[in-house]
Amino acid sequence: MNEKSKTPKQAVALSYEQQYGNAPKVVASGRGEIAQKIIEAADRAGIDIVEDPDLLEVLGKVPVGEEIPPQLFHAVAEILAFVYQANNRYAAR
Repeated sequence: MNEKSKTPKQAVALSYEQQYGNAPKVVASGRGEIAQKIIEAADRAGIDIVEDPDLLEVLGKVPVGEEIPPQLFHAVAEILAFVYQANNRYAAR
């Protein structure tokens, strides 16, 4: 596999802090090398990465700094629930 094929096409990072808003916000978004940097930063910080091409396509259209639209709440909530459950399983070990 060459280096170019390892570079992700797109990545979006979300953050949710209840005291600062009603919904998760897009805090980073990019393609190519920027996507790679987003993924590397998440990996270094120990943040779980979830691959969902359909959700990525929609989230990639949300401007950085904006809350996700209400239509995406359910999909993002499902991913967050999965991540929290996975984290709890690993913490129990």
